[in-house]
Amino acid sequence: MITSISLPAETERLVLRRFVPADFSAYADYHSRSEVYRFLYADAPSGDALRTQFDTVLSAPFGKDGDVLRLAVTRRDDDALLGEVLLKIASTEALQAEVGYIFNPAYAGKGYATEAVRAMIELGFTDLGYHRIFARLDAHNQGSIGIVERLKMRKEAHLIQNDRFNGLWGDEFIYAILKSEWNGLASR
Repeated sequence: MITSISLPAETERLVLRRFVPADFSAYADYHSRSEVYRFLYADAPSGDALRTQFDTVLSAPFGKDGDVLRLAVTRRDDDALLGEVLLKIASTEALQAEVGYIFNPAYAGKGYATEAVRAMIELGFTDLGYHRIFARLDAHNQGSIGIVERLKMRKEAHLIQNDRFNGLWGDEFIYAILKSEWNGLASR
């Protein structure tokens, strides 16, 4: 697997780059919202926990199973931090990664998340050499389901009551795409 990443990655409207210390305020804004964490099976962090989480993002390694590459998604026009996309190494041996994303609801409905996730998947296949990229989604998260379906990811699984948060069971969908499928989409 190739370990060099060409950053920043740019799309028509967005720039995907590493987080910098000056991003903390905007990061804290969307990470402290309960509606953002609604489908993440966790409570929104606050105070010192939020600061520690952000500091971890700044210095996180990316090279072995379980490591996560988080990129800030900014708008090209004004450098506003809209949210983040991530790749989590699921298996270096099997060349598989999980894509994820968290966006500030203030920027919803404009296609930014789909555009950013498309760029992150492209980076995963082109720069990092992954064979398969998948997404795990809460079955009630219609916004995220729309994103992965617009990107032509295939629904591979519906896991029934596989997670529990605050005493409530939740279902999860698994969507995925292979590098060969992604390349086929690009050639159309």
